[in-house]
Amino acid sequence: MADYSLLGYGDMMADRVRMDAYAAVLEQAVRPGSVVLDIGTGAGMMALLACRLGARKVYAIEPADVVHTAREIARANGLGDRIEFIQGLSTRLSLPERADVVVSDLRGALPLFGQHIPSIVDARVRLMAEGGVLIPRRDTLRGALVAADERHGKIVGPWDEAARGFDFAIARRAAVNSWVRAKVRPEHLLSDAATWAVLDYPTITDPNVRGPLEWRASSAGAAHGFAMWFDAEVAENIGYTSGPHGPETVYSTAFFPWPRAVQLAEGDGVAVELQARLVGDEYVWLWDTRIQSATEGTVEFRQSTFFAEPLSPARLRARSHTHRPRLGEDGRIDRLVLERMEGAATLEEIARELAAAFPARFGSWEEALTHAGRLAEKYGA
Repeated sequence: MADYSLLGYGDMMADRVRMDAYAAVLEQAVRPGSVVLDIGTGAGMMALLACRLGARKVYAIEPADVVHTAREIARANGLGDRIEFIQGLSTRLSLPERADVVVSDLRGALPLFGQHIPSIVDARVRLMAEGGVLIPRRDTLRGALVAADERHGKIVGPWDEAARGFDFAIARRAAVNSWVRAKVRPEHLLSDAATWAVLDYPTITDPNVRGPLEWRASSAGAAHGFAMWFDAEVAENIGYTSGPHGPETVYSTAFFPWPRAVQLAEGDGVAVELQARLVGDEYVWLWDTRIQSATEGTVEFRQSTFFAEPLSPARLRARSHTHRPRLGEDGRIDRLVLERMEGAATLEEIARELAAAFPARFGSWEEALTHAGRLAEKYGA
């Protein structure tokens, strides 16, 4: 789950397309006396709206420190007694009662983002009352071929044009294995949109998605890759799109670049096998492309975000199942602090002990205090 800045939360609240849809659905779903669970509450807007609509109790969950600002906002609006703000992850908490309404927006540019799907599944199973309302209801992921010379140029330009005569092909290969946010307008499209996947939140269980995308070029031009977006069904007959045919939203559009532009003639065929696999807290994306171009013949690309970030041999060895890890100095420092965090020692006492044990790392106990304080903030109760 992303940790946005306060300005980022403000941008989400200011997105009228998004907020109007959510407000309309909450008005349908929340009844006087309802219990509402707001996952990823941010600055608390959904929770406040639920209270205005008559919710008896709102559990507002947010892992980031903005939750403290949201709590103050609720108090300032006279709703502090009806909204219980909890800093943490919904998957790690229990509620004293099940929610009649579960509302969330944990998406990034695409709904396959971080722990979005696992959080929805967990809330649906453990935290929502039987017959409860889940908001949003469904997201349909769609894509189209795009001419994106400017955006593609920003990805490859530093390695192609600003290399000062040096060969940066290795870095370029990594760069084109990343997808990026982009503003895609209808005039950029070289094909009709094709549906890749439908995420039905009342029934979904698997966070991984794999499937084909197939297009026929609707007009001639240089294609630089494809764009992906989602059409949100927040409730029946209420929704919005993050794609090029709708108003601009906070989500933007995801651009999956090809290593180079491919010239397409009208009617040329393009097939992509697109996969998204949740590994830990992040998705690994894979897109294998086969293009039948009238001018270039058959062109194939195999790309994955796995290859976007350089991995040193040392990091690869450290992740091997045969590796026998040993605790380094950083680990020993953290272990000392964590072992002393049992409630008996003050942070100053821990810091002084840390500085004495690792004098080469900490010039004073105050320096050690800064490090110990970070760990106490992260892991302390």
